[in-house]
Amino acid sequence: MRTMWAAGMMRRWMHSSPYQVRGVASLVPGEPTGPAMVTAVPGPRSQQLLKELDQIQASGSVQFFVDYERSLGNYVVDVDGNVMLDVFMQIASLPIGYNHPRLVQAAASKQMMLASVNRPALGSFPDAEWPLKLRSALLSVAPKGMPNVQTMACGSCSNENAYKAMFMTYRNRQRGSTDLPPAEDMQSCMMNRAPGSPPLSVLSFTHAFHGRTLGSLSTTRSKPLHKVDIPALDWPVAPFPAYQYPLEEHEAENRTEDARCLQQVEEVVEQYNRAGKWVAGMVVEPIQAEGGDNHGSPTFFRGLQALAKKVGQGPHVQWPKVKCKQPDTGQPQVRHGLGTG
Repeated sequence: MRTMWAAGMMRRWMHSSPYQVRGVASLVPGEPTGPAMVTAVPGPRSQQLLKELDQIQASGSVQFFVDYERSLGNYVVDVDGNVMLDVFMQIASLPIGYNHPRLVQAAASKQMMLASVNRPALGSFPDAEWPLKLRSALLSVAPKGMPNVQTMACGSCSNENAYKAMFMTYRNRQRGSTDLPPAEDMQSCMMNRAPGSPPLSVLSFTHAFHGRTLGSLSTTRSKPLHKVDIPALDWPVAPFPAYQYPLEEHEAENRTEDARCLQQVEEVVEQYNRAGKWVAGMVVEPIQAEGGDNHGSPTFFRGLQALAKKVGQGPHVQWPKVKCKQPDTGQPQVRHGLGTG
């Protein structure tokens, strides 16, 4: 039975809580003042649409069907007319809510129309305003010391791209060169064999979620149903800290937990490096959400950073430093394509 518990829980809490909900100004004019339920969830219309969708594609994750024209601000309206407070903003993918007027205005612009209709392959054919868009949007809020940005289409493919960047950087350091790899590497990679397809790995953590595409799934550790029956890469896993709460009452125990996890990270990295499955990098969430509301401490993350610097490039294999002669095409040669598909 598909259920949407959040709306019912919120409605019961509003009626039973001894606390008064303080009125605040809405960021979206016309936003509902509260939930309004007219049917069970999923309602009759959602159930009928679900039967239709079941004939076309897997729909086991569908909770209800949404009326996106009526949804507004923090409130989602389903096709049966139920108005629900969306506590989670779907999968944390709507940070400023439904139908925000400024986004609606931007979506109606000529620039958005051109981008949508022409769907540019930005890695090869960006428009004239692309550098300005990156500087004024993403780079304007970039952390200090991070002057580069690579746009991607989704979270999983962002991680996939990051893993590729890890591997290429690692191999460049092993070779001591950023030139095109030697001919042996270029030929062997086409057969998925070393040295062109090296046995590198990425370390992830217990309960992690980094996506469900094939490479990202090898670093996902949250739910068995995400992974079962899917071939996985032999990549290492280490424990993510499990703290005791309240934090202020368990400082000593949590320091011990950080030390335990960091020690195991170092041991796992050494184990894989000794086996020739060099750990090129680590992927970790500041707060694990899909795998539980699990937080890492500043001590833990600084420890990971220190360990990464200590390990550095890991065991070095002296691959021949051969520069491949590139054909004289009169065009600049590209070492690798990242983020271009």
